[in-house]
Amino acid sequence: METQAATLRPSLPPPLPSIQIPENHLVSLLPKIRSRKPVSLKIHYSSSHTLLSRTNTQCRSGVERIDRNGISDVEEEKAKAKLRRKNLAVFVSGGGSNFRSIYEATLNGSVHGDVVVLVTSKHDCGGAEYARDKGIPVVVFPRRKEGQDVFSAEDLVITLRSYKVDFILLAGYLKLIPVELVQAYPKSIFNIHPSLLPAFGGKGYYGMKVHKAVIASGARYSGPTIHYVDEQYDTGRILAQRVVPVLANDTAEDLAARVLHEEHKLYVEVAAALCEERIAWREDGVPLIRSKENPNDLF
Repeated sequence: METQAATLRPSLPPPLPSIQIPENHLVSLLPKIRSRKPVSLKIHYSSSHTLLSRTNTQCRSGVERIDRNGISDVEEEKAKAKLRRKNLAVFVSGGGSNFRSIYEATLNGSVHGDVVVLVTSKHDCGGAEYARDKGIPVVVFPRRKEGQDVFSAEDLVITLRSYKVDFILLAGYLKLIPVELVQAYPKSIFNIHPSLLPAFGGKGYYGMKVHKAVIASGARYSGPTIHYVDEQYDTGRILAQRVVPVLANDTAEDLAARVLHEEHKLYVEVAAALCEERIAWREDGVPLIRSKENPNDLF
C-alpha cells in the first residue's frame, strides 16, 4: 500500500529559481521609455506550474505605464472614453497662435474635445485663414454693413448652438462679448489676458500695450491669466495664471514673447481640464482646477 500511495501522489515541480538582475540592467533593456512619470513593471507568476501550450500562451507587446497614483495609461484612456468629447468655439482677431495650440492639442489627444467653429472679428486675419485651411467653419462677428449689424448677437447664439458648443475660448479676440452671449453660456466663456489680473487689465489694455505698461510700472513679474468672461473687460473670476519674470533690460517685445510662450501651455492645460470636467468651485465662488494626477489636489 505504501508503494501504491507513493506512485499515485503527484510530484511537485522544483521551486522557481531566484533571478538576480544587475542594478542597471533594467534601464538597458528599456531604452525607449522616456516618460517623466515613474514606470512600474508588473511581473505576474501563475499559481500553478502547468506548462502552457502555444495555443494558450499570450504575449503582450509594449509596456503598460503606471503613474505615481497607481493609475495606468490604459485606465486613463478608459476613463476619458466615458466622457463625451466637448465642442469648442474659439474667438480670434489676429494670428491666433493660442487657437493653433488648442487645435493641435485636440488632434494629439491632450484635449478631449474638438474645435467645431471659429469666430473672428476680422475675416482675413491669420487665425481665420488657418481655420479655413483646416476645414473649420469661420463666422465673422460683428459683421456690419453701412453702420448696421447684419449678423446680430442673437444670430451668433443660434449659430453656436447649432454647432452644439460647450465652451467658448477667447484667444486674442478684441471685441467686447455681447450680453446675450454671456447669458446664453454662463460659466462657459473664457479669455486669456497677457498680464496677472487684476493688474493691467480692462478696456484699452491689450496686446503690446499691456507689456509696455508692465515694464513702465517696474513690476518684477508678469504672466498670462485665464478668466471667466462676464459683461465687462477682464473682470471675470480668475481660473488660472502662470508667472514669468520681468527682467531688468526687457523690451515690450521680450516680455511679450516670454508671456506668449506660457500662454500656449496654460491655455491647453485649461482646455484639457474643461473637457475632462475637472473644474471645482470653492464655497466663496472661486473656481479651481482638479489635478489630473490626483483629484484631491486643487490649484
